[in-house]
Amino acid sequence: MSNSTLHFPKDFLWGTSASAYQIEGAYNEDGKGESIWDRFTRWDAHVLNGDNGNIACDHYHRMPQDVALFKELGIPSYSFTIAWTRVLPEGRGQVNAKGLDFYDRLVDALLDAGIRPKSTLYHWDFPQLLQDFGGWVNRDSVQWFGDYAQTIFDKLADRVDMWATHNEPWVASFLGYASGLHAPGICDYSKAYQTAHHMLMAHGKAVQIYREGGYSGKIGLILNLNGFIPATDSEEDKAATQRVHDETHALFLDPVFNGKYPQAHMEYIGEHQAQIQEGDLQLIQQEIDFLGLNYYNTDLVAFDVHSGLHKAKIIPYSAPGWGKTDMHWGIHPAGILGEVLHIKENYGNPDIYITENGCAMPDEPDENDFVLDWDRIRYIKAHLQSLHESIEKGVNLKGYFVWSIFDNFEWERGYSNRFGLVRVNYETQERTPKQSAYWYRDVIAKNGIEI
Repeated sequence: MSNSTLHFPKDFLWGTSASAYQIEGAYNEDGKGESIWDRFTRWDAHVLNGDNGNIACDHYHRMPQDVALFKELGIPSYSFTIAWTRVLPEGRGQVNAKGLDFYDRLVDALLDAGIRPKSTLYHWDFPQLLQDFGGWVNRDSVQWFGDYAQTIFDKLADRVDMWATHNEPWVASFLGYASGLHAPGICDYSKAYQTAHHMLMAHGKAVQIYREGGYSGKIGLILNLNGFIPATDSEEDKAATQRVHDETHALFLDPVFNGKYPQAHMEYIGEHQAQIQEGDLQLIQQEIDFLGLNYYNTDLVAFDVHSGLHKAKIIPYSAPGWGKTDMHWGIHPAGILGEVLHIKENYGNPDIYITENGCAMPDEPDENDFVLDWDRIRYIKAHLQSLHESIEKGVNLKGYFVWSIFDNFEWERGYSNRFGLVRVNYETQERTPKQSAYWYRDVIAKNGIEI
């Protein structure tokens, strides 16, 4: 039986993503200041094996060779994040010329290689000196972030035409301030909701600054929108699912697109609600050019009186025929279709880019460090099939970025899980493209997938 090809629209943008703290290393070089992740990784028992991002993939020193590799792999667009403290060591005030120059050189190298740079201002590495003043819980953080955004736009927005303000503000808010799983390691739901509010305001502020600068590119926001399914048809499970969905989805989507918070959720969380001042929601509701959507998995949700604020037990779900990833996450490729359709049907069908999708798998390198990762290929291909279907259903899907280009530091899990299309030997820093990197190169060349 012959294969057929599912083609994507002719201007569809293919790419790969990475983030500063996870790959750059050089954590205290050339004037870089301390971030909350630099501090958090020194906190006993908070990261597996005591790992940290001090060296990571050493991308700071290996950037020219890395960009040459991206070109060799036929990658049309590379999405990178900027380390706030590399540019502003104290989070505000004096600019570190060497730090800013690194991103200047990165952008030029990408353009010289024919690769479109796409950048995100914030991927969780908040300046520690500003954390000492309360971090995102401090309302001044909105202005701190605005000033930082202005510095970056002034330097790079003439050549970078795709920007995101934040990556996954839910993670920064709730894993950083409610569960304490991520930096800064605080366990306080009230602070988590206040953080989410201030991050949304900071997003709006950065969009305002970008518009006032008259730049010709696009700016948006990246949210992690995983799927949730009630574990049973019981009313309790459905209600618990709605509570979790409201916190992860509506809490961010509603104010950005509709200028309001989900009322039922606000009533449920009661005294944990953020303090909101007049004009805040208008600031948040800036028109954005696209929504970045990160999707990895779908979970079942069961009512459980012992499970936190939302009384919701989260259970990994895999569609029939799929196992689990190396993170013990379920695999449900149709879930990504459900997420983009939810956006289309409830939020005015904005332009959407899948800004992260991928999986950690138990990669087994051969004697040459090569990984034959057909499990990763199968995962990505199935999600692309679902996304192709979404385009046929009228979703304004404009691009897809694999997470990640490299194996890297995986936050509280350290180096124990590998997401990369390219294997990194952490002892030698040698890069070895996996089978998935070559497969993805073919997908890009064909602008489609064979089924």
